[in-house]
Amino acid sequence: MKVLVINSGSSSLKFTLFSMTDKIVLAKGLVERIGITNPHLTYHSSKNGKFEEDLTITNHSEALRSICEKLVDPTYGVLKSLAEVEAIGHRVLHGGKTYTQPILVDESVKEGIRECIVLGPLHNPANLGGIEACEHVFPGVPNVAVFDTAFHQSMGPEAYLYAIPREFYEKYDVRKYGFHGTSHKFVYFNSCEFLGLDPAKAKIITCHLGNGSSLAAVNGGKVVDTSMGLTPLMGLVMGTRCGDLDPAVIPFLMSQTGYSTSEIDDILNKKSGLLGMSGLSSDMRDIEAARDQGNPRAKEAYSAFIHRLVHYVGGYHLLLGGADAIVFTGGIGENGITTRRIVVNRMAVLGCELDEQANNSRGEQIIISKPGSKITALVTPTNEELMIAMETVALTK
Repeated sequence: MKVLVINSGSSSLKFTLFSMTDKIVLAKGLVERIGITNPHLTYHSSKNGKFEEDLTITNHSEALRSICEKLVDPTYGVLKSLAEVEAIGHRVLHGGKTYTQPILVDESVKEGIRECIVLGPLHNPANLGGIEACEHVFPGVPNVAVFDTAFHQSMGPEAYLYAIPREFYEKYDVRKYGFHGTSHKFVYFNSCEFLGLDPAKAKIITCHLGNGSSLAAVNGGKVVDTSMGLTPLMGLVMGTRCGDLDPAVIPFLMSQTGYSTSEIDDILNKKSGLLGMSGLSSDMRDIEAARDQGNPRAKEAYSAFIHRLVHYVGGYHLLLGGADAIVFTGGIGENGITTRRIVVNRMAVLGCELDEQANNSRGEQIIISKPGSKITALVTPTNEELMIAMETVALTK
């Protein structure tokens, strides 16, 4: 079975084509700058490698058609016909409290995605646009929506409710939702398989660490708590997001600076985190390099990132009643040798002992704790696209 996975942004369209018989990638790529100047296609084929070209397109449907032309191209193509695509899976950011599982798309589901635009104003319209583009280009082929928030909806009210007047939850659905759910789900079940743990009983802290970062405490395949909230702004110190913040900071800054709501929102989402603290970069590699050269702000930013991360790891260990494993994933989680070393060494009090030699690796699935550790520390590369493809197959077989 061949499954196309689509991640549609406001001006981009990312795609991966899988052969699910053996779970291999046949082709993948990205169309950027859709609807603006100089749209560009980057296409990777398992048949003939990488190809790039500028496009003359104005919308997502035209971008998808350009991708499809390459998929069946005599030189770069991997399909004889588009009819070989049997199902399409879509990443959708926000499913609110309605969508707790992936779902086959119909008109009512599209309306539900529209209703969640108020919760995901930047992403949900683009995600819906990707679905509608596929409906035009692949008529009759089933589309499956896989929601970033869905995996976290097993949380109880003690975790997802905010301590504010109840009416804000009842009228406006203000609560914690969590994000990166597709990644956390893949990493949890894949790590259970790798470690030989029963996924119905395992207790794992999953750490998705990248430019956007979040943690989840997962017990028996059910999320007990996660670090992001109503939006992806809550939780850890991230590349450009502030993470946890005293809410009184917002009206205080507005009164002191005269900034509008949208200006404050832009600062907290795009100008804060590692970038805001260091004044240098949102990229952890740059922060570490500057820290090693003695830059005091880079050192403070890195230390704040670690402090918040360790704070959450300790709390989630207690919420789980003792974790079986901690799993690192994402760009920092998979490649951040120093970050992993510091966190696991902090966990020595919990009986987790670092294997320095094993930890000196990047981008591979590997146990980085010593045999006999009470908590296993593991690196598991995430694969959200494969998770979406697997969910799509499960619903369309």
